[in-house]
Amino acid sequence: MKATYKKRNFLFKIPGGTSRGVLRSKDSWFIILNNDLKTGIGECSIIEGLSIDNVSEIESKLEWLCLNINKPPSYLFDELTDFPSIFFGLEMALRSLKSLKENVLFSSDFTQGKASIPINGLVWMGEIGFMKKQVDEKISKGFKCIKLKIGALDFDTEFALLKSIRDKYDSSELEIRVDANGAYHYKNALTILDKLSKLNIHSIEQPIKAGQTKEMSNLCQNSPIPIALDEELIGVVSIADKLKLLEEINPQYIILKPSLLGGFKSSEEWIKVCPKNTKYWVTSALESNLGLSAISQWVYSLNNSLPQGLGTGSLFSNNFESPLSIKNAKLHFNKNNNWNINI
Repeated sequence: MKATYKKRNFLFKIPGGTSRGVLRSKDSWFIILNNDLKTGIGECSIIEGLSIDNVSEIESKLEWLCLNINKPPSYLFDELTDFPSIFFGLEMALRSLKSLKENVLFSSDFTQGKASIPINGLVWMGEIGFMKKQVDEKISKGFKCIKLKIGALDFDTEFALLKSIRDKYDSSELEIRVDANGAYHYKNALTILDKLSKLNIHSIEQPIKAGQTKEMSNLCQNSPIPIALDEELIGVVSIADKLKLLEEINPQYIILKPSLLGGFKSSEEWIKVCPKNTKYWVTSALESNLGLSAISQWVYSLNNSLPQGLGTGSLFSNNFESPLSIKNAKLHFNKNNNWNINI
């Protein structure tokens, strides 16, 4: 088997605003495996400032992987624990190489076009008018669950926006999730959560920065709004450490991002150690349609009925053509549509 890699820069159609800054483009690296029979491709997607992968070393690690690709997979994966995006890319490429149909890693009713996956509509941060426009567009397209990035503007401004949405659509019509990306200080967090609870918010992702285990535990115990851990999970590798973290914090939800956590294997370990009262959903991490398709196929196999965060395929102006499409707030896989992968 031979391995190569290529880099691709993806451009956002509209800049994506978060509390960590505005995203205008992002890089992915693609692992390409070849044997005598076929080709398998896997995506290594990073988000700078969030992924633990050392960006300055990622290409040297990929070169190492290509040189050592015929060593036992267990050895390769053990060497990639500090590079979860490459771990996932290799995991995906190996599955792709073994697949019976192009880029179908998990054959199911989803990949046969017989079933779909419910997703939330993502609303990026920005000026209030811009955010309102996004909300109206999502609702007009049939979304019953939206997720808003918050924490970049002053709280009163963002609260007014959320209240205007809730005044128009009650909780039986529209589920509102918010994602703070660690924007709030612990000393103010409960006050903010109390105010948000008046709006029947479904959940808030990562209200304070990761690494404050005791403080996050206190918030999860006392918050009137369910809390979802996101960044908190990144960089936690062993099953024992995963179990310890969840036992100490006891969150209501966890968010799984295979590109940031180390692929399907690591994500499934999180599911395995989840306490009974902790639920989860899966979110893409700005992968191209290739990585998004792999994650979506895996998600369908989990039989998780919650709306998933998989609506990012239309973000890039230079994304790959794929069988994925969104209709009526659900992700579909049209088996009759071909891939056009130009790396």
